[in-house]
Amino acid sequence: MVSELKLYVESLLNKGKRTDLRRFDEYREPITIEYGVSSKSAEGSARVTLGETIVIAGVKLGVDKPYPDNPDEGTIIVNSELLPLSSPDFEAGPPDVNAIELSRIVDRAIRESKALDFKKLCIKRGEKCWIVFIDIYSINDAGNLFDAANLAALAALKDARFPKYDTETGTVKYDERTEKHIELEKMPISCTILKIGKNFIFDPTIDEENSMDARLTVATADNDTICAMQKGGETPLSIDEIKTMVDMALNKREELLQHLK
Repeated sequence: MVSELKLYVESLLNKGKRTDLRRFDEYREPITIEYGVSSKSAEGSARVTLGETIVIAGVKLGVDKPYPDNPDEGTIIVNSELLPLSSPDFEAGPPDVNAIELSRIVDRAIRESKALDFKKLCIKRGEKCWIVFIDIYSINDAGNLFDAANLAALAALKDARFPKYDTETGTVKYDERTEKHIELEKMPISCTILKIGKNFIFDPTIDEENSMDARLTVATADNDTICAMQKGGETPLSIDEIKTMVDMALNKREELLQHLK
């Protein structure tokens, strides 16, 4: 049964309107990025505000043994925590499917775009490498956590500096920060587009997310390269609809990228 909310949101869209009066291709304002919001406990951190949606990301760097199939590479591990304070729909406890999906979308964009050269994270082949932990926390969920989390993760990586590593003892001295930054080879930008009825919209609010037929998050890297996609919602998308949504994401990439420069 179609909810009254969906009928209302879709009827507005059919008239060319949104509940908050934005254009279909318009992101909420302000879009702000603050760096170093947790400089004492994290090697890098950032807070992103996208309208009323607020996300914090932190980066921790640890040393461990590389995976046997990639003995000369480090790696990343992304975790998301949807805090109950950010939405009445979130509960304390182990990550649910929504938190897992958010982590995977952020991870896949960074990993598949080759934003980090994992070989540069190798300390000693087959023995020691850097592991980059990216932790994402929702502070207020007013819609579109996917794009906010992507920006927050990239900003936290930009902010991160390596702690001192003692090669003799094999220990990390977290109280001694070096001037060496994590090198970002590319900047994978995620754009999330919803389909509601026959309409396609950017940067959905909570009401719009609860009214969606389908969702597509498209991550693009330099030179308009698609590096990851994630589909959500119960309604299938046609090939032509996917092409339309991908083109929309590509056209919006530079606008979002500017906030990281």
